[in-house]
Amino acid sequence: MTRYILARSAGYCFGVERSVRIAREALEEGPCFSLGELIHNRDTVSELEKAGMSVLGGADELPEGERIVIRAHGVGRAVYESLEERHARVIDATCPLVRRIHRIAQKAFEAGRLVAVVGDRDHPEVRGICGWSDGAIVFEDAGEMERWLDSDGKNAAMPLSVVFQTTQVRKKLIEISNLIKKRCTNAELFDTICGATADRQGEAIRLAAVCDAMVVIGGAHSANSLHLAELCRENCRQVVFVSDAEELDCSALAGAALIGITAGASVPPRIIKEVVKKMSDEIIMEETTAEDVAAPAVEETAPTQAAPVEAEPAAEEEPAVKPDSEKTFDELLEDSIRMINNGDTVSGYVVSITPTEVTVDMGTKHSGYIPVTEFTDDGALKVEDVIHVGDKIEACVVRVNDIEGTVMLSKKRLDSIKSWNDVENAQADGTVVEGKVTEDNKGGVVVNIKGIRVFVPASQTGLPRDAAMSELVGQTVRLKITEVNRGRKRVVGSIRAVASRERKERAEKIWNEIEVGKHYEGTVKSMTTYGAFVDIGGIDGMVHVSEISWNRINKPSDVLNVGDKIDVYVLGFDKEARKISLGHRDPDKNPWKVFTDTFSVGDIAKVKIVKLMPFGAFAEVLPGTDGLIHISQIANRRINQPSDVLTVGDVVDAKITNIDNEKQKISLSIRALGEPAPAPRREAASDEGLDEPEDDALVYEVSSDGVATGDAPDVE
Repeated sequence: MTRYILARSAGYCFGVERSVRIAREALEEGPCFSLGELIHNRDTVSELEKAGMSVLGGADELPEGERIVIRAHGVGRAVYESLEERHARVIDATCPLVRRIHRIAQKAFEAGRLVAVVGDRDHPEVRGICGWSDGAIVFEDAGEMERWLDSDGKNAAMPLSVVFQTTQVRKKLIEISNLIKKRCTNAELFDTICGATADRQGEAIRLAAVCDAMVVIGGAHSANSLHLAELCRENCRQVVFVSDAEELDCSALAGAALIGITAGASVPPRIIKEVVKKMSDEIIMEETTAEDVAAPAVEETAPTQAAPVEAEPAAEEEPAVKPDSEKTFDELLEDSIRMINNGDTVSGYVVSITPTEVTVDMGTKHSGYIPVTEFTDDGALKVEDVIHVGDKIEACVVRVNDIEGTVMLSKKRLDSIKSWNDVENAQADGTVVEGKVTEDNKGGVVVNIKGIRVFVPASQTGLPRDAAMSELVGQTVRLKITEVNRGRKRVVGSIRAVASRERKERAEKIWNEIEVGKHYEGTVKSMTTYGAFVDIGGIDGMVHVSEISWNRINKPSDVLNVGDKIDVYVLGFDKEARKISLGHRDPDKNPWKVFTDTFSVGDIAKVKIVKLMPFGAFAEVLPGTDGLIHISQIANRRINQPSDVLTVGDVVDAKITNIDNEKQKISLSIRALGEPAPAPRREAASDEGLDEPEDDALVYEVSSDGVATGDAPDVE
């Protein structure tokens, strides 16, 4: 029989356990954010997301004044300063051992020393350490450090302070230490490798040396888990690296008499147990201990840890079930009279349908029936539309009447049981489910998911604080299940978590495909005096007031309302600043283009007087296009002011006398349509010898801006 040994040090380390505990305590007070994934384990991160923790990519994404958890890996000084500027409420879950490295790096930098970090340069812990010392350098191994020393003869004499990523293997520390002793004259080395990491690595080495195969559990982006796998491969030929039980292919362990199991510092105990159980189910094996195995001499690298993780016992084999074709008559008879109990799940075939019940043949001495109301209680359907004679059906036993030989069945009750299972699985897997909002109350809304009432708190609906919850009633929504308590029949979900994730995905897609001129259907989200903010599917862009309409408007609300669906197109964008400038005016409806396509110089148009000025009147030729009727072109006689003849709102005929395409100006004339008026008659000179009046003078030139030149004496 195959045996397995579960490493005592497998699973959560102190720092990870502490950060998860801090995060859960924070979530008890309500939703919050984390700066990056809290730990390198998707299961735990998904669980926290379901509880209301949103993962941010950077401090600049945090809404002002919100709570944020700093993960176990820690961050640089600049991140703390950025969060302070956003008035964030910081919950610091940085591992104390990582925080110690930050202090070492900061102190060395302030003393004028160069900080060197040995670790994976792209790992968040290493980036955080570098953030406490400007100009810090990173070496992934002794070879990189040696090349740096060779690149410049001055480097060996440089004041150097060397620290290590907490999850590094001790072998690297020894190699770096030996190199510093040989080459450097002003260097100091700090052993900052986590003791729990060293214990875990040492135990993995010892197990790999005595086992035929090793199973290493951990995330693909977890540094300490990857290092564990490396160490195991150095000491064992058959090593399988998985993140959970689903990834484990037990056939890869075929032929191994003794299997060792270890796990990285970010792996929850639950996942370790699931892996062990799957191995026990598929490979009949029993647990043993390292003490029961004769171990070869292995170089001691770290003391062992004395906190065992219990393995689940191997599952018993299920008895084989014979098909009906292989059963004897007695066995078939026994099946037909087998006991049926309340709560059992049974299946059978519909043999008849009456106005009151559906009869089901279950293949037993009992006859089953389901009330018709189970199929038609909403009044919308007839039972014949839902089920037919001959259909196979599964139901739950409600009541057994041995005297009458009948069994009352319920399909709805079985559906409810299945629905509860589906809801529980959805919570465990983080699956997005869909349901209809059936009601609202003071605290939130209720969503029906396959007959299960799911409560969504107001803070998780995704609606603004002042919005009415009733807006969601009747809508089909997508949500994540965050809490399930079947005993109390309580299920809690979050619409906002799904909407937030989907919005981020849509936003990323838009930024990848955006280009000037591209059209989107957008929704007006809010308005200011200078423009409207429009959601184009995950990103808000701004439509300036001048780009909303071709007509003159004072403010966006003259034309738009919050919630309006409008067509917009991209005028410009800045990916770094995450800003988009949008336009709403249809270029094909440009009033000037419509005007020039419709009219030419010499045409006569019906125009509407919209404004009177001392030098003339402005008239609307087409919506959005105005022309000027100069005072000299209003009447065929001299007038003192336009209001002597015209009133705002008058509709008159006017001739188009000039079109300036460059300046988009139109000159109009009413006078050009009428007959010239006769010159006023002059009275003969009086006997008193008064001077003869001069000839009447008319304005003979009008500039494009409406200024008249020439002589125009006062004449009635």
